[in-house]
Amino acid sequence: METLTLDDVDRQLVHALQVDGRAPFSRIAAALGASDRTIARRYRRLRSVGALRVVGLPDSRRTGQVDWLVRIQCAPDAVLPVAATLARREDTSWVGLTSGGTEITCVTRTHRRPREDGLLLRKLPRSPRITQVTAHCLLRPVAGTSGWPGRTNALTPAQVEALTPRFDEGAPVTLSPADHELFALLAKEGRTDYPALAAATGWSESTTRRRLDELRRFGTLYFDVDLDPALLGHTAETVLWLAVAPAELGRVGAALASHDEVAFASATTGPANLVAFLVSRDADALYDYLAERIGALPGVLHTETAPITRHVKRAGTLLFTPEAG
Repeated sequence: METLTLDDVDRQLVHALQVDGRAPFSRIAAALGASDRTIARRYRRLRSVGALRVVGLPDSRRTGQVDWLVRIQCAPDAVLPVAATLARREDTSWVGLTSGGTEITCVTRTHRRPREDGLLLRKLPRSPRITQVTAHCLLRPVAGTSGWPGRTNALTPAQVEALTPRFDEGAPVTLSPADHELFALLAKEGRTDYPALAAATGWSESTTRRRLDELRRFGTLYFDVDLDPALLGHTAETVLWLAVAPAELGRVGAALASHDEVAFASATTGPANLVAFLVSRDADALYDYLAERIGALPGVLHTETAPITRHVKRAGTLLFTPEAG
C-alpha cells in the first residue's frame, strides 16, 4: 500500500460511509460541501490502494445465527496456514494474530440450533499443530455497533442527520437463496452496483433495490467500513478480556460504550464475561487507558490483554493470501 495521509475531506468521507455505506457520492458531496467529482475521486483512490472498503453484512441476531469468538493456540509454524484457512471461510471474520503471533482470534457463526453438520468445532481446521481451542459465545453487543468512534468524529450532527438513511419500520424477513447471493457480493464490496447485484440474484434491478431496502429496514443487513486505524494515527490494537462482577456488568458495559478507545465490545460466555477490541494511539496510550479508565471501573475483577499483531481478515475482507504471507 502506498504511503497515505488522510486529510479532513478523507476523514469526512470515511465517517459518511460509516453512516450510510451505500450513500450516493452526490449526497455525500452535498453534506460535505464538496463536488461529486472530488468525493468520487477520493473514494476511488482510497479503495484502489486497499485502504478503504465498505462491506455489507448480515446481522446474526436477525438471521437466526450466533457469533462465537474463538481463540486458537498452535505451534508457531502453523499459525499463518491455520489463519489463512479460517479467513477463506465465508462464515468466519475478524481473523487476527494476537499475543505475539502465538494465538489466532476470530469470529465465526453457527445456526442458533446447530445441526450435527453445523457444530462449531467441525468448522475449525484440524491439525496436530493446534494445541488449544476455546470458544466464547457473544451474548449481546454493548459498544461499537455504530462503528469505532475514532473514525466517526469528522462530521457535525447536522451532516450525520443529512446522511442517515430513512427506512419505515418493517416486518421480519425470511431469507431466500437469492438473499445469500446478495450477502456474498456485498461482503466483498458493499457498494456493488445494482446491475451486478441483480445479475447475481436473478432479480430485476427494481426488485433488487426494494429487497436491499427491506433487508436494511429490518436490520437484517448493515454496512461497515474497513479502514486501518493506523491511517488515523492509531497503531495499537488490542483484545481486552474482562471478568466483571455480575451486578456491575451493565454499568461496565455502558462505560465501555462511552470510551473512544473501544471499537467493539460484547458480553460473552467463559471465564471473562466482557470482551472489547481496543484501538489506541500507541503502547503508552494503551497503558494509560488500562490504568486510568479500566482501573477505575467498579466490579472489574480481572483483566487480560492480547495485542493484535496482524490482521488476516477484517469484516468480510481477506487481507492476504498464504503466498503473499
